[in-house]
Amino acid sequence: MTAYAIARLQDAPLHEDIADYIERIPATLEPYGGRFLVHVTPHEVKEGSWSGGIVMIGFPGIDQARAWWDSPAYQEIAPLRSRHIAGDIILVGGVAEDYDPAATAAAMRAALSA
Repeated sequence: MTAYAIARLQDAPLHEDIADYIERIPATLEPYGGRFLVHVTPHEVKEGSWSGGIVMIGFPGIDQARAWWDSPAYQEIAPLRSRHIAGDIILVGGVAEDYDPAATAAAMRAALSA
């Protein structure tokens, strides 16, 4: 099942370290099948507030996402970003292709009536 690394990064001044990080990150993703799906592209806020930039990287599965995050190659370059840009980063597994939200709602209703 597909998994994602999702980052909400705060706006920050440009810095040489960040340029280095962006240049080097693709090589860390390749061994784990990771690829950028969103990379600080403009977004529309429809509800609430959401400042900063969004990055989303897709992986074949959660194991690959975790392995990438924990890899020596990524951990070596991560400080280039984290020293200059604050943010929130999560790894999350996607749902199966046959996911049915109606089944989830039915389970919720069953739990509510129990």
